[in-house]
Amino acid sequence: MQATTSRAGAKIAVALAVAAPAILVRFGGMSLGPEAEVFIFGVAVVATAFLLAWAAEAAQVDISGSLATAVLALIAVLPEYAVDLYFSYSAGHDPTRAQYAAANMTGSNRLLIGIGWPLVAFVAFAAYRRSRNGSVASDSDANADASVTADEIRLAPVRRVDVGFLAIACIYAFVVPITRTLAWYDSVVLLSLFGLYLWRVSKEPQSEPELIGVSATLGALPRRKRRTIVPLLFLAAAGIVLVCAEPFANGLVGTGERLGIDQFLLVQWLAPLASEAPELIVAGLFAWRLRGGDALGTLLSSKVNQWTLLVGSLPLAYLIGGGGHGLHLDARQTEEFFLTSAQALLALAVVINLRFSRREAIALFALFVLQFPFPSTAVRLAFSAAYIVAALTILVIRRADIWPVVRAITSTPRAAALTTKEDR
Repeated sequence: MQATTSRAGAKIAVALAVAAPAILVRFGGMSLGPEAEVFIFGVAVVATAFLLAWAAEAAQVDISGSLATAVLALIAVLPEYAVDLYFSYSAGHDPTRAQYAAANMTGSNRLLIGIGWPLVAFVAFAAYRRSRNGSVASDSDANADASVTADEIRLAPVRRVDVGFLAIACIYAFVVPITRTLAWYDSVVLLSLFGLYLWRVSKEPQSEPELIGVSATLGALPRRKRRTIVPLLFLAAAGIVLVCAEPFANGLVGTGERLGIDQFLLVQWLAPLASEAPELIVAGLFAWRLRGGDALGTLLSSKVNQWTLLVGSLPLAYLIGGGGHGLHLDARQTEEFFLTSAQALLALAVVINLRFSRREAIALFALFVLQFPFPSTAVRLAFSAAYIVAALTILVIRRADIWPVVRAITSTPRAAALTTKEDR
């Protein structure tokens, strides 16, 4: 136990040490080039995201209930949202920044589905093959939850709640490209949906969290010590993120200007890669330990959070920054939002039967990657149409799976629990 605690402490110390140069640069009055700022503040964001992930998972040992769930959700996604909210806030008094808010939001959403979901599937299938070949250590087999087969990940029936709320968010998301505005009423709808989602999930039966790595070590600490260390990690990490968000965002834009790279693309893909890396790593570790249902379920919940909390927060940040009552989208931003909405609809259709197959993982990854060589509007609209047609086709084929999802989000938690038992 002592060795495990020492290793966990060393990892936390390394994360803090990696973030330390960013604090020194920000408060030391140092003037660096934009490329150096992107690197220094970017690695600090990655390190901080690890700290928040460890602390948020360990906190599950002590905290339950809707309010605590909401607080944990807000803190855990802080690295991912901080840059985007900063761009929205700054767009309130600098309209040229509005494009970057849309860029970061669409990039993070598409990366989660186009890279995150297939990554989890491929890792889980590889782990399953190794386990069948007898090359996986026995502790990995002990951790397996029978959610992974040779060609499929199976989600627990309780995940119908996540699927149902994602369905509502997906349907509403198409309002934004139609109006070409992220307006105050979008915030009302999406943030209300997020709150309702947290309330509904918090009513599910509480279970003992299965932690791994640093989170498991923190969760195993004596209660008083754990309840001191975990909040301190939260506060330290949150403070570092708030310090790094502005210079990291400005560094991305400045780097694009200096190197002649499209700033929109830098903000769209580089920032989300930095902030989502820890989440994808944790999900990958779950998958490698043959807990594919937990891994994919975590990313499914993250998608619901992004499509409600993140999108719904942008108009508010814009308003606080001095803007009007709506963040207007130009043609490029509208196109990106429409493509992101279409991808989310296909992801919903794929998991509505609580299954995620190898072929579906390959399809999501291929459709995501194939977009990059074709930046023209016509081709990207064609990809959007392909997503929508494929999604509607799958939903028609799997129409029998729609009603259980509707029942899961409209019935009481007790009734939903009975339905879950019937599924088993």
